[in-house]
Amino acid sequence: MSDDESYELLGFDNVLIPVGDLTAAVAFYERAGFAVGFRFDEGGIALLRVGGETPGILLRVEEGLGHRPAVWAAPRVWLEVPDARVAARRLKDAGIAVLDEPFSVATGWTVEVADPWGNVLGFTDYLKRPELGRRA
Repeated sequence: MSDDESYELLGFDNVLIPVGDLTAAVAFYERAGFAVGFRFDEGGIALLRVGGETPGILLRVEEGLGHRPAVWAAPRVWLEVPDARVAARRLKDAGIAVLDEPFSVATGWTVEVADPWGNVLGFTDYLKRPELGRRA
């Protein structure tokens, strides 16, 4: 790359999450409130929409990946929601166990869940700092 070429991070493309079974993963994430953007079973992938953004969460089948404990050493992906405490109730109503009751963070509240492969997703709000949220 020459010195006159621009290099900057423009935003997220997709967040890839490894799963062991695409059908089971899609069913879990639909129960958690995600809409499927597209599904390509032959390629072992499905894209979940996140808000109105084009990037999303890309589920990708990893051969031989069995179910893992609920929490393992892996990055966590947190998504913004209007109210994390409402999200926790909806997740429980959909049969999804939360890892802990909603907990307070600097901007509001957060609740986390783990999929059957141990991938942790958090649902967080900006109720304490609404000026920082997407709906400010």
